[in-house]
Formats: sequence, C-alpha cells, structure tokens
Amino acid sequence: QVQLVESGGGLVQAGGSLRLSCAVSLLTFSRFGMGWFRQAPGKERDFVAAINWSGDRLNYADSVKGRFTISRDNAKNTVYLQMNGLKPEDTAVYYCNSESRNFRWGQGTQVTVSS
Repeated sequence: QVQLVESGGGLVQAGGSLRLSCAVSLLTFSRFGMGWFRQAPGKERDFVAAINWSGDRLNYADSVKGRFTISRDNAKNTVYLQMNGLKPEDTAVYYCNSESRNFRWGQGTQVTVSS
C-alpha cells in the first residue's frame, strides 16, 4: 500500500512563501510522474502542478504559473512544491499523488493565506 505524507503547510500572509513536501513510500517512485493538487472548502480537488519521472518535464495550472515550482528528489522518494507570491485564493488543502491519481490520497497539508 503506497503511503503519501504531505507536510509543510501553514498560515502565511499574502505575498509570502511556503515549501511543501510529500514523502512517498514506493520502491518504484522514480518511475512515476507526480503531481500536486488542492481542494478549497466546498470546491473540487484541482490540479496544481506535475513533474515527470526524471524531473525535466513540468506542467502547471495557469493560476500558479510563475509563482509555484514543483521538483522531486528520487533518492529521497520526495516531491516538493515551492510556493512564492501566495494569494488568499491559494488557501486550500494540498495533496500529492501520481499524475494519474493512482494512489490512495494522503491526509494533505493545510495552506492558509491571509490578506
């Protein structure tokens, strides 16, 4: 059973930064493209960013382009999301999963951006 453990969320003022981490318990982690997703209260879970297995192909939602950066460390089975220039509309619970959302969702990490 693959486990996804997100961390790094918190409360930050608009314009601030956070770095999220997602530890993945999967021996074949390096074979999977990974993604970050977020869910605001009362809304669907939306795509935020994705990275392919080798880290040389990145994809972002239009709403976060130029502000967020996804990266990964295959030696540590970890995927990261650097979030800069945070806005109140970025407030959500953030989750990681494979690009195809194959794995059971973790608990997520709460990001709250105050205006």
